[in-house]
Amino acid sequence: MNKGMIKILVTVKRVVDYAVPIRVKDDQSGVDTAHVKMSMNPFDEIAVEEAIRLKEQGIASEVVAVSIGLPVCQETLRTALAMGADRAILIETDLDIQPLAAAKIFKAIALQESPQLIILGKQAIDTDHNQTGQMLAGLLHWPQGTFASKVIVEKNTVQVTREIEGGLETLRLQLPAVITTDLRLNKPRYLSLPMIMQAKQKPLQIMSASSLQLDIQPRIKTLKVTAPQKKRAGIKVSSATELLEKLKNEAQVWQ
Repeated sequence: MNKGMIKILVTVKRVVDYAVPIRVKDDQSGVDTAHVKMSMNPFDEIAVEEAIRLKEQGIASEVVAVSIGLPVCQETLRTALAMGADRAILIETDLDIQPLAAAKIFKAIALQESPQLIILGKQAIDTDHNQTGQMLAGLLHWPQGTFASKVIVEKNTVQVTREIEGGLETLRLQLPAVITTDLRLNKPRYLSLPMIMQAKQKPLQIMSASSLQLDIQPRIKTLKVTAPQKKRAGIKVSSATELLEKLKNEAQVWQ
């Protein structure tokens, strides 16, 4: 690695595409993913884009994409490689990987790869946990900048502007550090056919989760998954008096 340049580890997750209507399985055991379009978690796509931009700026020497899951997750990693990641690692498992388990796995890979910066999407759109990045920083004892809307790497520090209630907060973190990305950080690039073809030639390492010798058993048991109730159609009222009367009757019904 060139002096002054950093290695970046970026995590990606395969999820049901954000534009696909979600269907619950008939037995209510989970979401039906059979014959459904899958894609990279949108927040993770932003994380990959930011890592690639840092490399294009001459700040990063290497970008390594990591994912956890079934063999089909190689498709998601190939997308990251097409965007510009240098190589990829798939931690293969058929377990339901919850945030703490994911953080443990990413910690193990970080100890092997020795990155100076780890970038994750702030949350996955399938579970919306928003926990893995924070847990990973805690396990590594690294500083963290969550919900990043701007990232500036300078020498041995990274300046993170993060979105909070009521405005923006700017943090300066000592590297190595963990960052989670928000929607306004960047706009991921369009993938051309040559980029997709080049990705097929890049190295993709596959290792079994069991080889890491970690306790990644699920801590939370899902009892039942149900679809949200459909919204009732709205109605028009002719006057404020009629509106008050209807609100009054609705309140009585819910009491």
